[in-house]
Amino acid sequence: MSEEETRTGVTTVDPSTGETLSSYAFLADDALEGVLARAGSGFRSWRALSPGKRVEALRRMGQALDTHRDALALQATREMGKPIATARAEIDKCVAVIDWYADRALTLLQDRAMTPPSGDACLSYAPTGTVLAVMPWNFPFWQILRAAVPILLGGNGFLVKPAENTLGCGMSLHELAEQSGLVPAFQSVNLSREQVARVIADPRISGVTVTGSVRVGRILAGLAGQHGKKSVLELGGSDPFVVLADADLDLAVESAVAARFANCGQVCISAKRIILDAAIAPAFTEAFVERVRAIEPATPCEDDAFLGPMARLDLRDTLHAQVERSIAEGARCVLGGKTIARPGAWYEPTVLCDVTPEMTAFREELFGPVACLTVARDTGHALALANDTEYGLGASVWTRDTALGHTLARQIDAGTVSINRITASDPALPIGGTRASGFGRELTELGLHEFMNIKTIWSR
Repeated sequence: MSEEETRTGVTTVDPSTGETLSSYAFLADDALEGVLARAGSGFRSWRALSPGKRVEALRRMGQALDTHRDALALQATREMGKPIATARAEIDKCVAVIDWYADRALTLLQDRAMTPPSGDACLSYAPTGTVLAVMPWNFPFWQILRAAVPILLGGNGFLVKPAENTLGCGMSLHELAEQSGLVPAFQSVNLSREQVARVIADPRISGVTVTGSVRVGRILAGLAGQHGKKSVLELGGSDPFVVLADADLDLAVESAVAARFANCGQVCISAKRIILDAAIAPAFTEAFVERVRAIEPATPCEDDAFLGPMARLDLRDTLHAQVERSIAEGARCVLGGKTIARPGAWYEPTVLCDVTPEMTAFREELFGPVACLTVARDTGHALALANDTEYGLGASVWTRDTALGHTLARQIDAGTVSINRITASDPALPIGGTRASGFGRELTELGLHEFMNIKTIWSR
């Protein structure tokens, strides 16, 4: 349910009930200078710490997250409707990314020897400043921390604007960061859109990282570019889920349900376009529809809930309009396709069949519990359909022929391609997109080095 932006702040709403939760004032303009001053001084103090001392603070943050796991999970459930079990798993993943970097910090940050034609050389990694992060609501803890942990470990500062409808989650992270000794190197603030532009322009900000929509990402990257500042963008996706004729259908069906409907379909790397070889399309469709039919939308606080509400009422209404346009264009709605008549942002689990490339459901990202099924003539046609999109975030290929799976993975234009497994993020693997889905990488050493000065040192 949409937060109500006013001249002074925002109000968060429980999307499962429509209940008002909290109101948050935007940062006062005269207080913004104080935030930026603390960001500047905090960066200087933080970069002076040894990597070992930074790791100690990050580990304290991980311990605090683990201690407050249930309360934090409930906050995400109430602010954006995430099923409580999924929310707890999100907190666990946040702890895992801290542990991954903390365990490898000294190796990742040490100089790398090079082999010049003469003399000795190495690459040295130095922090560049404070990075502004503009983060989304669908994983209100994970998205912030997967960006923050490597940025902070590298000695940079981190100033985050959380999504407006999950501000409580972002402010809770600030409180835990303060307890852990990360503030002011880490700050979470409620900025207005106008203030975001001012922050990007400020010389104390060295770069910008954005996870969000293509429209917002391009605007913010443009502002960063005007001031010669680097940006990393992880934007929308319309990931193909390609099921070939020889696929294990039971595995593919169960995986497609999870890949499309987890987090109520509100995942950038979820399976947005299910592309089926014509030879198995009827069998897959029948099994898939029956499996989706068994999904019961449930109050997200229930431990066994799988599908809760969408995060906001305006998002629900946008999705419904996309579904209606797709049906008018010729898609066949075999399940769902309606809003649920109860308070909040509820939408029926929906399956659209006979989706073709000219339809809204194929061309646009549908960010919600709607599965779109498209039939391909053969493997070559399936590959062409997979690449027939402006996006390039993730993809998956389902086949018993592993060699063919790897061949197709190299031909699909995406930042991540999974073979016989659901596309997901993990601290041990980099993630990012191409095309309209953005540029740059998060996680692993690639994410660590994105906002560092990779310095060449060459001596005689």
